[in-house]
Amino acid sequence: MQNNDSRSSATGPRLWPGLFLLALIGIGRFVLPVAVPEVAMFGFLGALVCILLLLVWWLLFSRLPWSDRLLGLGALAVCLFLGRMMQHESLGTASYGIQYFIVAMLSVSVALVLWTAVFAQSAPAMRRLALLGLLAVSTWSWGLVRLNGLDGNFDSDYAWRWSATAEDRLLAGEVEGSVSGTGRGVDTGAGWSGFRGPARDSRLSGTRIATDWQTSPPQEIWRRPVGPGWSSFAVRGGLIYTQEQRGDEEVVAAYRASNGEPVWQHADDARFWEAIGGAGPRGTPTLAGDLVLSLGATGILNALDAETGAVRWSRDTVEDTGASIPGWGISASPLVWDDAVIVAASGIPAAYQLATGEKLWIGPKGGGGESYSSPHRLPVVGLEGGERADQVLLLRPEGLLGLDPETGAELWSHEWGGVPIVQPAITDDGDVLVAVSDRSGLRRLSLERDGSGWRLEEDWTSIRLKPYFNDFVVHRGRAYGFDGRILACVDLSNGERVWKGGRYGNGQLVLLEDQDLLLVLSEDGELALVKASPDGYEEVAKVEALEGKTWNHPVLVGDVLLVRNSEEMAAFRLAQEV
Repeated sequence: MQNNDSRSSATGPRLWPGLFLLALIGIGRFVLPVAVPEVAMFGFLGALVCILLLLVWWLLFSRLPWSDRLLGLGALAVCLFLGRMMQHESLGTASYGIQYFIVAMLSVSVALVLWTAVFAQSAPAMRRLALLGLLAVSTWSWGLVRLNGLDGNFDSDYAWRWSATAEDRLLAGEVEGSVSGTGRGVDTGAGWSGFRGPARDSRLSGTRIATDWQTSPPQEIWRRPVGPGWSSFAVRGGLIYTQEQRGDEEVVAAYRASNGEPVWQHADDARFWEAIGGAGPRGTPTLAGDLVLSLGATGILNALDAETGAVRWSRDTVEDTGASIPGWGISASPLVWDDAVIVAASGIPAAYQLATGEKLWIGPKGGGGESYSSPHRLPVVGLEGGERADQVLLLRPEGLLGLDPETGAELWSHEWGGVPIVQPAITDDGDVLVAVSDRSGLRRLSLERDGSGWRLEEDWTSIRLKPYFNDFVVHRGRAYGFDGRILACVDLSNGERVWKGGRYGNGQLVLLEDQDLLLVLSEDGELALVKASPDGYEEVAKVEALEGKTWNHPVLVGDVLLVRNSEEMAAFRLAQEV
């Protein structure tokens, strides 16, 4: 009587389901994210499902000898366990601790199908040795690489684990900056007080630039390496301020706008790192009087002398608020409010005396979760008797919160759960626009006085614009921003999409109000001009500005454009419109 192994061998393996599933894995992981970026996450999840189905095929429907099927699964478990011990730390923390298993199982899927096609009907010793070898190579080889991070499309940036990082080369002095000689007479205008400008809305008026970049392209003034981090810039008096990581020190630094030369650095013994975004602070410094205020990724709040970098005072906001450092680090930028500075430690608000650092109040702590959005000023006007009652807006995991800036007391709340990153926006008539996750879309809320309290009403919710960690701008009754990785425009009267077009990855943008233009810095470091018009998507010009993943917000002050990412920063002179 034939045993099961003999019958399976005589019948031959059933290969086609494995080939079919492997093709689906390739389409979901590599083809769909490029062809249809907005469904990248679904393609990624679909690929994971197909990997599980491929294991089911191997065990139940492959028609292989049972000894080979069980040997394969047992060897796979051992190889994954041993490979987990060999991996670089970056593969152990990315994607919530499963990055290694994801990439290893992609390789294993190829190995199992390849083995079935080539070795399944070889002699027993040969096919089992080949099975063990392919499984070992497909899992252990990932121990040779390091993950430098993921982009907004979940594409991975790998390097040999022993190769130097950009930060390593910077610390070793192996990379130098360059000055073009055009830095003289740099005009930094009235300055740029901090994250997304004075109103945190990335709207710039009073500046008109030449848009024909064929005849008047941006002229590079200087370029220099910078430590990792996703900070933007604050600018004033010929100095630019940013935050970066330098080894085990988190740095606030001042540079000359004219040539990029360092003026001073303040360093704290702190290092934040996670595998998706990498190392470094996420927040942007804020200027107030003669102070530079910075909030680091581990919660250190500094008030520094803007001219010298000397410490006026410092606080640990995590200790003060009892917050936990979220998975992507504390990312909020300080908000100056009269004689106070207001910060958010993973969604927990706190206020300090601007001059002394004395703690003024700790706001509501909420129900936990992660928030990366910064405190925002809501100008409340048109009240009875001409009263004005500006409030602090804060997005957190439970939704939107309105706070009294004097006491931190909750004035009202709007529940809409998520992991908020972007800033709320204010319409011209005082309504609030919010987004709380990569799938939530955009919601318009109206706030009205209701006796001694406040009433908040939802006007509409639209999934036609889904800002995630790419902030949007408001202009002439419309919102412009990123719907996934593609620019889009929606009508603020009803949330309906006006147009969608132009793939700039997960980039950032600034609105040039006087010219109805969007100045877009793409995720790949390209700089583009796009019309902020309801007439449709139209790219006016585009040039290369930076190399590598770029999530930092650009800044335009006077005729100087400042851009940076986690490896370099650069200044460009933009010709003014004649």
